[in-house]
Amino acid sequence: MSIRAVAFDLDGTLLNSEDVFEKAGDELLARRGHEHSPEVRGLMLGKRAEEAFAALIEHLGLKDTVEGLMEEVEELFRGHAEGRLALMPGAEALLNQVAESGLPTAVCTSSSRSYLQEMLEQFDLLGRFDALLGAEDVSRGKPHPEIYRTAAERLAVPIDALLVFEDSGTGCAAGVASGAVTVAVPNRHTAAMSFDGASFVAEGLHDPRIARLISPNA
Repeated sequence: MSIRAVAFDLDGTLLNSEDVFEKAGDELLARRGHEHSPEVRGLMLGKRAEEAFAALIEHLGLKDTVEGLMEEVEELFRGHAEGRLALMPGAEALLNQVAESGLPTAVCTSSSRSYLQEMLEQFDLLGRFDALLGAEDVSRGKPHPEIYRTAAERLAVPIDALLVFEDSGTGCAAGVASGAVTVAVPNRHTAAMSFDGASFVAEGLHDPRIARLISPNA
């Protein structure tokens, strides 16, 4: 079946926000005498905040609450975002191609809806998507497939006609399990993760294989 709609993950896929979260995480854990190691980042990437911080607390034996860590990292994120936050390479060109193809679009993130809207507004992207799904819109977070099945319903397309872009193993697993055509677009934070079931692992959003999926006759 040909592609009839496109869904993007946000952090690390459309935006380089994982670079900012890395800085915030470094500071958060340094305050507690811990290192923000690749193991810790892998434990958290792609999950809803409550689940990610609950896993962090258990893994490191922290005395903090999930709510307290969420508030602290939000403050740290804002401090580190200035001058660092940007669109991922190839994101703008890909969004333009998708728009020219007339395909409806969604953003499906494990982050909150308020954060999602704030990030899109910052880059004047809020009006470019037909559906926005955040952590509050699903009962089960990634790697459960609910968010992408919901996106297909909102975009009124069969799930196997939905193209999903994900940078993390957790997100990729959600796309694959949903039945969507899933393309992994790893970055330096996620390159070592498993992307089992993905149609292919792209070398970035500019990968020509992506362009051919969206516009096969171009």
